Amino acid sequence: MHEIVNWIVETVGAMGYIGIFIMMFLESSFFPFPSEVAMIPAGYLASKGEMDIVAAFFAGAGGSLAGALFNYVLGHRLGRPFLVKYGRYVLLKPETVEKTEAFFAKYGPASTLFGRLVPGIRQYISLPAGIGRMPLAAFSIYTFLGAGIWCAVLLGLGFFLGHNEERIQEVLHYILALVFVLIVGVFYYYRKRNKEAEERFIEEIDSRK
Repeated sequence: MHEIVNWIVETVGAMGYIGIFIMMFLESSFFPFPSEVAMIPAGYLASKGEMDIVAAFFAGAGGSLAGALFNYVLGHRLGRPFLVKYGRYVLLKPETVEKTEAFFAKYGPASTLFGRLVPGIRQYISLPAGIGRMPLAAFSIYTFLGAGIWCAVLLGLGFFLGHNEERIQEVLHYILALVFVLIVGVFYYYRKRNKEAEERFIEEIDSRK
């Protein structure tokens, strides 16, 4: 395992920021490529002064956004029936489409933000956004924010924990759980606040009639 980790670190270092962008593009689309493979070694290389952590962040988040836009266009252009019928030929199972659709329907457009932190949802949440024709600007902003949080977490783990893989996996679960709870909490707070504001506005209008 130590040799494999060394090989990954060396590969990321050799490919540089373009390699990070490509790897994160693949991870963010429907290709089975783990983002940890790119971002954690990049953080470790940054701790050694061999990479700029800000450049690595934007390469990772930019690649994630590009991959998400790729999926968004697929959903927008091809539609749900095509993806359910033919998605299996590119490793996209019908149940995966249904799972992400349910997640998107439950949490709305903001799911493209915190859905990026949920394993099994992260790579595919862009599909129902495209199928539902979510406004592209809002989709891009939410996706970049979610991808940015994910990349920052992985870079931080690589920067501070380096080759300690077991410790990284242990800490990663706690960090993701905490970040997800915080984002969902803020989302529901503002949603409730906006709903109460709308109700007060309607009551005020009715009182003037």
